[in-house]
Amino acid sequence: MTNPRSLTAQELANQLAARQVSVIDVREPMEYASGHIAGSLNVPLTRLRQSELPPGALVLLCQSGKRSQRGLQLLQKQGRSAALADLAGGLPAWQQAGYPIRKLKNAPLPLMRQVQIAASSLILLGLILSHLVAPGWIALTWFVGAGLTFAGITGFCGMARLLALMPWNKVSL
Repeated sequence: MTNPRSLTAQELANQLAARQVSVIDVREPMEYASGHIAGSLNVPLTRLRQSELPPGALVLLCQSGKRSQRGLQLLQKQGRSAALADLAGGLPAWQQAGYPIRKLKNAPLPLMRQVQIAASSLILLGLILSHLVAPGWIALTWFVGAGLTFAGITGFCGMARLLALMPWNKVSL
């Protein structure tokens, strides 16, 4: 097995212009809807194993490069013989290089912004209720703060998981 290579945004743009590669965006549909490379195919990492991918050279991308690296490993284990690569630095690298992204109409707010809005609203609510109704409401503020600390340390955010299930975050591509 050969090691897949990482392409720069410039290299990917050149290969796309020459129609030499297919781009597979392994982020979740909600992330894809909020911004993606035009012509890319959305195949979330969780569904990559059972998806039929286009023949030929593939470039995988995600937000940071972690999921695309896991996707490359998965495809190699499955015996994919076509050329494989990923976009170094993910979608932010593409944008920083000045290349455009396409956004779907009515795309939901990014999940992290939704978490920030929900958490800050709950904290403010807890503070207001503890001041106006009963001091015990301060526990809501403590609970949200502890949850955010736990999310930062472990990488698991229960609030983000819950918000992702909400109907306004269901994206059909």
